[in-house]
Parts: sequence; C-alpha cells; structure tokens
Amino acid sequence: MRIEIKRLAERYLPEKLARKAEPLAATADAVLSGTDDNARAQRMAMIIFVIRVASAIIAFVSQVMLARWLGTFEYGIFVAVWVVALFAGNITGVGFPSAVIRLISEYRAQELPGLLRGSIRVSVLVSLVVTTLFSLAAAALLYFYPGVVKAYYIAPAYLALICLPALSLEGVMDGVGRAFNWTYVAFFPTFIMRPLGILVVMWIAILAGFEANAITAMWAGIISTSVTTIYQCVAAFSKLPGEVPKVRSEYRYGYWVAIALPMFLVEGFYILQTSIDIIFVSALMTPEDTAVYYASTKILALVHFVYFAVRGAVSHRYSTFHQQGDRVAFQNFVQRTVAWTFWPSLLLAGLMMVLGKYFLMLFGSEFTSGEYLIWILAIGIVLRSSVGPAESLLVMAGGQNACASIYALNVLVNIMLNFSLIPLFGLAGAAIATTSALAFESLALHALAKRKLGIHVFIIPQRSTPAGNAA
Repeated sequence: MRIEIKRLAERYLPEKLARKAEPLAATADAVLSGTDDNARAQRMAMIIFVIRVASAIIAFVSQVMLARWLGTFEYGIFVAVWVVALFAGNITGVGFPSAVIRLISEYRAQELPGLLRGSIRVSVLVSLVVTTLFSLAAAALLYFYPGVVKAYYIAPAYLALICLPALSLEGVMDGVGRAFNWTYVAFFPTFIMRPLGILVVMWIAILAGFEANAITAMWAGIISTSVTTIYQCVAAFSKLPGEVPKVRSEYRYGYWVAIALPMFLVEGFYILQTSIDIIFVSALMTPEDTAVYYASTKILALVHFVYFAVRGAVSHRYSTFHQQGDRVAFQNFVQRTVAWTFWPSLLLAGLMMVLGKYFLMLFGSEFTSGEYLIWILAIGIVLRSSVGPAESLLVMAGGQNACASIYALNVLVNIMLNFSLIPLFGLAGAAIATTSALAFESLALHALAKRKLGIHVFIIPQRSTPAGNAA
C-alpha cells in the first residue's frame, strides 16, 4: 500500500498550513515512492539511519548495563578485548566483505549470474578459512607466549578467538545484503540483533548465577554473534534464488583477489584507525581508564551512525554511477551524499557535547570524568563528516590502491600521535590524537578524490564547475 504524504496533508491539515507544507510533502513523497537513483538512495539511507538509531539506543543501553553489572575494571577488560575482536573479525575477511559489494553490483549490471554466484561463494569460503587459520595461530601465540598481553586479558582473548569466524562471515553477509539492498540481511542482524542479544544473554547468565565479569560477557558475545550470523546466512541464501538465475558458478580468482586485497588494506587501515585509541589506552593505561574512554566514545556513536547510514546506502550506487560514466550526475550525487552526512552529524555532535555529562552519569559516577573527551572527539567526527563517505567513493570507482595508501599513512600518523600523547596527557592525549588523525584523513581523501576522479568531495560545493553549480 502506497502512502502519499501530500494527500494526507491536504486531508487532515488546515488549508493554509497544507499549502505551506506542500513542498515538503512533495519531497517526502518523492523519497518514499520515487524510483530514480536519488530517491532509492535516500530511502535506503533513511531506513538504515532508523536501524542505526535503534541500534545506537540498544548498544548504549547494553553498554550502560554491562558497565553497571561488571564494574569499571571488568568492563574495561571486556571492551578492550571486544574491540580487538571486532577489528580482527573484519580484517580476516581479507577484503572480500567489501569486494563482494562491488562484484555483485558489477555482475548484476553486466547480467553475469555465474560470476555473481561464484564471487559470493568464494567470499564466504575465504572468510571462513582465513579467519579459522588466524584464530588457531593467535591461540598458539597466546599459549606459548602468554606475556604478550597482560594476564587479565588472556582468558577473554581465547574466547574472542572462538568468535572470530562468525564475526568475519557476518561481514561478508553484510556486504551481500547491501549489494542487493536487503536491509534485513545487511543491517538489522548486525546492528539490532547482536547488541540486543549480548544484553539478553548476559542478563540471563547473571540471573542463572554466573559471575558478572569479562569472561561471562565474552560468552554472551559468542552466543549472540553466532545466532546473528546463522540468521544472516539463512535469510540471504533463501532469497538469492529469486534474485539470481540458478546457473553454474564461474570463477575469476585473480581478478577478485586483485580487487579484494587493496580493499583489505583500505578496510583494515580504516577499522584500525577507529580502534587505535582504545588499543593504546588499554595497553598503556588501566582497565578503569579504558572503561571511561570507551564510554565517552559510545556517547558519540549516534553521530557516527549518520556517516555509516549514508555509506551503507550509497556505496554500491557510487559503483553504478562510475560504470555509467555520467560525470555531472556522478558529481551531483556525491555532493548530495556529503550533505546527507555533514548536517545531521553537526547537529548531533552539538547535542552530544551539551548532554554528554548526563549520558555518562548513566554508566556510573566514576565515568563522568570523561566529559571533556566528548568535546575533543566530537570535533574530529564533524571534520570527518565534511567529506562524507569519500573512501567508499574511491574504492567503488577503482581508486582502492591510492585510498589504501592514504589509510596506511593515516594509521602511521595515528599510532605516532597516540604513542606520543597518551604518556603526556593520558586520555586527553588519545582523544587529541584521534581528532588530529581524522582531520588529516579528511584533507587527504578530499585531495585524492579530486586528483584521481576529478570529483569535488566537500560540504562546500565547488561553484566554478558545472557539477558544483548544479549541486
């Protein structure tokens, strides 16, 4: 059933108010029921944003509850190990979680179902095999050289290794879902089911008499992630026959690896730079410090979700526009995606800077010391949003090698800043390092997109070009 906002406004609003609301209602109708690329992208971005907002609420509530159940010491241990597990689960897909988005979009456009099926199959197998081998190697390292990490991290780390294959496969299925616009496969399981599952399993464990500590929390993560990944696989592979003709799978291993490896570097460096501060804080400071810093970053999760929502909605559209070769339409679409990212991020960042202290109080009185961290980190997030999902633009348009180089350099800068500033300024040093790295990343991505693609990626349009004027 189609809902027309304009007709509802005319029916239920006073005539004068309905006339004033007509342009806005018409725009809403275009987004909700339009069939062009812009409408589809906006509609998907809206759906994803709603999912991410719901996820932010669930994740925030779950982190508050975990912090109160575990206490700062055990909570700090859990979040340190869980952050590293999420990073490892992403990179052990060796680029195929992102490559599969591009490959599916490409083979759908070229009507090559055999290669499409083959690319999905290889992505799943590579993810599982590489992650399993990595987990075994890491377990052996911990067993023979337990001194590489602090003693209180060892047992949770072993449990994290059990969870890695499910986390990696979850990334591949997320990519498949995004390529087909299946939000219930790509976003709902990862951002709703998993965090809600961790909270529910942990609550049941405590009611059952298990001790509220990092080990119990890791078991909750393992169970929730496994259930989520199984659901994704069942949902995706039951839907696939209706979308892709049942033909024999074809394979182009060399071509796929050539695409996946640079994406592996881009994704790996990107995820690493979002985790470097937590990793360094957990290594150089106490679990209590890690808990306070992580809680401060979670306050800003809603601001981050604007970027992720837009990125998830438009990344495959970037590939399509690049394949079509319409430069003006490409530039205009990019400019709109940057605006969709920046303005909501700016608004939400300002809101979190004002209300951050009160959110931290929910974690416990000992967490309010992190209020100043929210102000520092919010600046970096806003700066990064000024270029939108520029890295997705570059990757989907064939600039993954250059993009990987930028992220490699940015990771190096981030590591050097964290290593230098944390011993001097503590948690403030980690926040300053992160914000500085985000500013460097934004400038570098803007310059690279201009040089490689001739596309202006910045919140202020380039008025001197036809595309910029149109935007």
